[in-house]
Amino acid sequence: MSWLASGADGFLPIGDDRIRLLRDGEEAYPAMLAAIAAAREEIVLEMYWIASDEVGERFRRALTARAAAGVKVRVIYDSLGSYGLPSYWWAPLLAAGGEVIEFGPIAPWRGRFRLGRVRFRDHRKVMVVDGKIGFTGGLNLALPWLPIAEGGAGWRDDAVELRGPAAAQLRSLFYDTWWRCGGPSLPYESSGARPNPASRVFVLANMVYGRPDRTIRRAYLVALQRARRTVDIASAYFLPGPIFLHALRTARRRGVRVRVLVPARSDVFLVDLALRDLVRTLLNDKIEVYAYEGGVLHSKTAIVDRRFVTVGSHNLDALSWHFNLESNVVIDEPAFARVVTSSFDRDVARSRPVTAEFFGKLSPWARTLAWLAARLRALL
Repeated sequence: MSWLASGADGFLPIGDDRIRLLRDGEEAYPAMLAAIAAAREEIVLEMYWIASDEVGERFRRALTARAAAGVKVRVIYDSLGSYGLPSYWWAPLLAAGGEVIEFGPIAPWRGRFRLGRVRFRDHRKVMVVDGKIGFTGGLNLALPWLPIAEGGAGWRDDAVELRGPAAAQLRSLFYDTWWRCGGPSLPYESSGARPNPASRVFVLANMVYGRPDRTIRRAYLVALQRARRTVDIASAYFLPGPIFLHALRTARRRGVRVRVLVPARSDVFLVDLALRDLVRTLLNDKIEVYAYEGGVLHSKTAIVDRRFVTVGSHNLDALSWHFNLESNVVIDEPAFARVVTSSFDRDVARSRPVTAEFFGKLSPWARTLAWLAARLRALL
């Protein structure tokens, strides 16, 4: 199958790191599987949704083979995101010596179930091999991210592959969650990896333990406040709160060109309804909105002033702001921004500009529902 072929080229050296953009499962999955096959010491995987389908099984087999070869394999998967994954599904990996933790069990009879924490989810998509090769982005391990020709749904998404110190930051992020979920200590060297203040590639993460840490949200807001020329955002679930929306509109009013790419139809109906009302607000400020028609858009990517790029799992909605563990990579490098902007422009070319008619064609009843969904977007 083509999705098992070698991945895309295109690494860019940025300081001590090398990084490349991976579009869709067609590029991301082969790169991840190749890294797994080459692992010599350790593989850590933290994933919101792992499906018991062709994609999930392919990754499970790859992880099991490396565990059987003596590689330390550790997995965290989210109980809600991977709902429907049979409890026995991990048996081959466990038998080979791998270790698996279920994050936030939703079944009351499962160990570590806490009713008060059911709403808190691990929405990250992170894999690190040997502490040197890291992946993060918006892709889960499930069939929808395969091309339609390969039996998938062709969901549009972004991921990045990191080689260098930034990968070690992702590994530290994994182990912070691993320890908090009761996982055992490290088999070898410390996981601690502090970002270099001079680096132009660094990992951002928000925490929901204790007092919420909204680092990713702050980074977005600072970038919008500093924007002088352009802001491009691809968002699967564009349901920003008043503060973010104000920052976006203020940027446009001071002359910044703002383009927002959203799904023509997402996989969540209420999100589509709320978006129809929010679009009217954006258009009133002459913000350009495009509805992606090349499939389901699942990306969480932004480019500011053709320099600042962020790619990750963080949606622009209340769940990511308040309740989910998320991870984004921030890259401050014009050369990489050009690569991501070119990818963004490809998506815009497969989209239709959204006009006032996008909202006006709704019936009065549907328009009322859209207005109500937008007002209640903090709950979506």
